[in-house]
Order: sequence, then structure tokens, then C-alpha cells
Amino acid sequence: MTRIVALVPMRHHSQRVPGKNYRPLAGKPLYQYIIETLLAVPQIDEILVDTDSPPVMDGLRADYPQVRVIERPQHLRADDVPMNEILAYDMGQAQADFYLQTHSTNPLLRAETVQRAIQTFLAHYPARDSLFGVTRWQTRLYDQLGRAINHNPAILLQTQDLPPVYEENSCIYIFTRENLLARRNRIGERPLMFEIPRLEAVDIDEEADFLLAEALMRQRLAKEARDEP
Repeated sequence: MTRIVALVPMRHHSQRVPGKNYRPLAGKPLYQYIIETLLAVPQIDEILVDTDSPPVMDGLRADYPQVRVIERPQHLRADDVPMNEILAYDMGQAQADFYLQTHSTNPLLRAETVQRAIQTFLAHYPARDSLFGVTRWQTRLYDQLGRAINHNPAILLQTQDLPPVYEENSCIYIFTRENLLARRNRIGERPLMFEIPRLEAVDIDEEADFLLAEALMRQRLAKEARDEP
């Protein structure tokens, strides 16, 4: 039986969006959305939240007792601590065949998408040793020196005809303990890119992202209310 543990790190301090992990979004704290999404995924055996945030810890223990809360050690709390070091610590707290990592800042991620990512990864393992979520872009891109990256400016193709490029969107990573410890990277040597629709993959990094995510969530909730029998 394959055992999958979901890891969800949640820092108390946020540099660009103060208190974002527990800030209300469309009626409830931000972190609750990803927790409820993961709880709806039957392939996930355990959810582990690593946090140094008292509001998050208190809220999880009160509302989601089935979620395992780990208080982040002091030496892993600085802003410059790499995420992979935090994940290495977390993996030591829960044994699994595979780990799935996501963030509270992906509130629009759907349980169906997470299930599909797990199914896709397991169908390709071990030929592919990891999976990460991506967003497809078909637009004209340039580097900092004004040089075209993915197109020839002398040939004005329609954007839908451009070869797609993919952005790592931080929504989903699936990996093994061995790979992360050996490479200090969630992405292995033979990764599988997993495409997620752009509006579902909104990641809250700045205030504008928070406002966009809230507008999209309110729209989703209103639609779900209208569709209820």
C-alpha cells in the first residue's frame, strides 16, 4: 500500500503580505482552504503542517484535529532558511513512500487536481522520479537585456502559435525522501511537469495576488451556491 504524506509549511511572518497565512479570504482564514482541499483527497494518508504561527496552530487544533501540527524549531524560522531544509526536517517526522508538498497560498487549488497529479505521478513512477506543478504561457518573452527568449521578433507569429513555456507555480510537488536528501531539491533528475490551469494556480506572493485570489474565490463560491440543488 502506497503511503503519501502531505507537507504544508506555514510561516507566521510574511514580508510582503503581513499575516497572509491566517488573514481572512472570502470569509475564512487563508490556510483553511488548502487544508480542506487536502482532506478531500483520498490518496493522502496524513497531512502535516509545519508552522511557527500561534493563530494557525490554534485554529488547526480546534477545527482540524485530524491534521498533525508540528511547531517549527527555532533554527528553521529565519526568512533565509531554504524551504528544502524545512522539508528535510518535516520528512523526519512522518515516514512515507512519497511526499506531496503544497502551500496555504494556493487557495484555489482543487482536490480533483491534486488527485489527478498523484495518479499521473504514480502512473509514470519510477521512469519519472518527481512531479511539479506548472503554468503554461504562450506569450512573447524577453530577458533582462531585451533579447527574445521564445520567439523570433522578425517573424510575428500569433501568440497561440508560439511554442509554450512553463512556469513552476509552487502548487504541487511530489517527491521521495531519498531524492530530496540527496539533491536538496524537490525536483528530481527525471521530473514530470504537471500543468494546472492559470486561474487555479494563483499563488499569493504579493497584495495584488491576495486581492485576485479573493475575487476568484468569491466568484467560485457564488457559482457553487447557485448550482446547489
